[in-house]
Amino acid sequence: MSTTRSPELQGFRGLAALSTVVFHVWQQYYVYDAQGAHPPVDNPYLGALISLEVIDLFFVMSAYLLTLSYARAAIDGEDRTRPARDFLFRRATRILPLYFLAVLLVWSLRNPSLPGDWRDLLEHLTFTHVFDQQRIFYTLGPTWSLSLEIAFYLTLVAVGPSAIRACRRLRTRRARVLLCASGCAALYLAPVAWVAVAHHALGIPHTNWPVYFGPQARLGGFAVGMLLAVLLVALGERGRIGARPATLSAVAAAAGLYALSYHSDPENTWHTYYHPLAALLWFALLYATLHIRTPARPGWHALLRSRWLTGVGLVSYSLYIWHEPLMLALYDAGALPRSQAGFPLAVLFVVAAGVLVATVSYWAVEYPGSLLAALRDKKGRPREFYPGAETELEPHREPEPALR
Repeated sequence: MSTTRSPELQGFRGLAALSTVVFHVWQQYYVYDAQGAHPPVDNPYLGALISLEVIDLFFVMSAYLLTLSYARAAIDGEDRTRPARDFLFRRATRILPLYFLAVLLVWSLRNPSLPGDWRDLLEHLTFTHVFDQQRIFYTLGPTWSLSLEIAFYLTLVAVGPSAIRACRRLRTRRARVLLCASGCAALYLAPVAWVAVAHHALGIPHTNWPVYFGPQARLGGFAVGMLLAVLLVALGERGRIGARPATLSAVAAAAGLYALSYHSDPENTWHTYYHPLAALLWFALLYATLHIRTPARPGWHALLRSRWLTGVGLVSYSLYIWHEPLMLALYDAGALPRSQAGFPLAVLFVVAAGVLVATVSYWAVEYPGSLLAALRDKKGRPREFYPGAETELEPHREPEPALR
């Protein structure tokens, strides 16, 4: 089974995107008054399920897929990595067209008279809003995570080639695997240390968003995805697990994620280290999904491979970008219920409208934008679409007479 084209990962993207939409509708219907915060449904078990953050799953999957080629080159010498400029160009064609369009459109609608909040626009266009305590969630609230994606891309093109060069000096495969795994562990532990110092030593509250949402605090999820790529490349076909162990592992990881969400309260240990712990649990769940014996897929894989869910996964980026401004526009227009009792109906409406808009957005913006990647060839050079055209266009000349 090809893990790079696994439909299960597409299914996970769909589930994560839908979960994100439901969570933001849940936040929209929270009521805050003198007595405190009141969720739309006063059930802590349901609240823990809806509040289970899935952003780390996106980070782990993204890093896993993008690190595979570097891991294969470093460990097995299969150097199919792209030059840094080409890698970044391809990621830009995947992310930027839709992102810039959405930022400019939503910002313009919310700033009808110039100059408006020009700083908010500038920070979003440069992915620096994650460092702004006031504007981190402005314009497109969920897109703070894209700042981390960009930081990861830059990190990967910096450490990936260095790891490959270092591994070429090592004689044994085991030594190369240990070097790569150690690097991933260091990248994971650095943000954990940052969070520990910020929380325990400096006493910085969790509402200081740049401290706890910036790349220095959240790149651990990407490091876990890199480690998953290193592990699966190192194992190859060895150690694949059957359907029953895979199911037990997946259930244990899912239970751990739910327990983490349930016990997480502001400033407690589970809340402080929520994301590093969640990344490890997503690691376990993805391992149980990807490294299995192909003929013996567990029954729950059928859900992840279902056409409707992989379809949502296909348009998940567009859904992630558009669902919040769409929800707010519908709410302000009176198209969504105003009372907390209308929360279930609001979820159905926003999900349906969000998937519809995301589907149109994917085919109208995302897919055409991704075709720009064809402007460069496999070596990262500008592609020549008409090879030999210059020769064909040259005027015919008679051969020069030979010199006597």
